[in-house]
Amino acid sequence: MKKKILAALCCASMVGCMWSVPVLAEETAEESVKADGDYKIALITMDSVDQHWVSLKEAAEKEAEADKVTLDFMAPDVKDDAKQIECINNAVAGGYDAIMVAANSEDAVSGALQEALDAGIKIVYVDSPANVEAEATFSTDNKAAGKIAGEEMVKALEEKGIKEGSIGIVNINTSTNSTIMREEGFREALEGTDYEILETQYCEGDAAKAQTIAENYITEGVVGIFGANEGASTGTGNAIKASGSDELVGVGFDKSDTLKGLITDGFLQCTMAQNPDVMGKLGVQACIKALNGESLGGEVTDTGVTVLNKENVADF
Repeated sequence: MKKKILAALCCASMVGCMWSVPVLAEETAEESVKADGDYKIALITMDSVDQHWVSLKEAAEKEAEADKVTLDFMAPDVKDDAKQIECINNAVAGGYDAIMVAANSEDAVSGALQEALDAGIKIVYVDSPANVEAEATFSTDNKAAGKIAGEEMVKALEEKGIKEGSIGIVNINTSTNSTIMREEGFREALEGTDYEILETQYCEGDAAKAQTIAENYITEGVVGIFGANEGASTGTGNAIKASGSDELVGVGFDKSDTLKGLITDGFLQCTMAQNPDVMGKLGVQACIKALNGESLGGEVTDTGVTVLNKENVADF
């Protein structure tokens, strides 16, 4: 695959037995991949609602059309392990050749994915892996991105002259690997500071629940709140908006029109924008290559993040 490597190949790092190679979103242009058969690919994301998954789906569909393969979007309506497992089982029963999946829980869905693998189905992860060997993974280095979010939080607070205080975290749940790693990176960035991170609260990705959690944090007197995904970030921004305070700092994760509006209006400092279009495009290409018999070696590709703030949000 032709792609420009960020900071050259010296930035590649080993993750277990798999290479993690960061790529630039604008450097993923590639001619369509020729399929050696009439392949059927199932795309199963955590849910079918978040803009992140919609963008990933649209990019995957575009690539599948260019490569002349069938791609069906089979995501559940909400983030739910049982519903995602049902989608995986349906893909196996439906005779799909490959499954592109963003695991809602790396443990919960692994049994269903292992059954798919045992049935000869190729597995490619997009965004969030499970505990089953896959042909390839295309995802954000979530810990690194979470650390950037933490650094942005500290910088924004210090610019307001706030050198100490409590900070809340709104996460999805305790089992989604991607957001767990984001939180870990965020916490790492605040180590050695005088800020106190409160106990994490969970919203299951629901913006309304996240807003209630964030409002409770605000009542407790926090100086900042981190939302670990689109729903958590939307709820955080809405809570800060409702509070009427211009001192609170909200930092989010993911990109949507709503989040961009909250940044423009000053209710979120910034958000870590992933590249779901890259995940979708490269995921389809990897499925086809694996089905064609090419060995991808379980490579993990970091699809990167961009910090969206007031200065650049209009460009996105």
